[in-house]
Amino acid sequence: MPKLREVCRHIRSKVAGPFWVTIDLFFDTEENYRKYHDNAAIGTAAIAKIYGTDASMVAIYAVDDLHMIKISYPRAAPQGGVVERDLHSGQQYVYLLDVEMI
Repeated sequence: MPKLREVCRHIRSKVAGPFWVTIDLFFDTEENYRKYHDNAAIGTAAIAKIYGTDASMVAIYAVDDLHMIKISYPRAAPQGGVVERDLHSGQQYVYLLDVEMI
């Protein structure tokens, strides 16, 4: 089974406001996008488990023209809070790199 990093040309995470994180998955080909964009390995339940949040709060948006999906989920702590170590959420994508696509 390929890992997510092997079917995407670019994966990034970013702050989506003081209470949310967004991850963008740009698939490397239209074929891989069609094959994996609604894969359970990157579905709401899987994302909730990886990031320790409620699955009902995870939002996934497909952007067909760009062969990408956006995943948004609530931050564990507000941006700039005392326990926040990744202020701009730029490192959150790393947890997805080795996810095996089913």
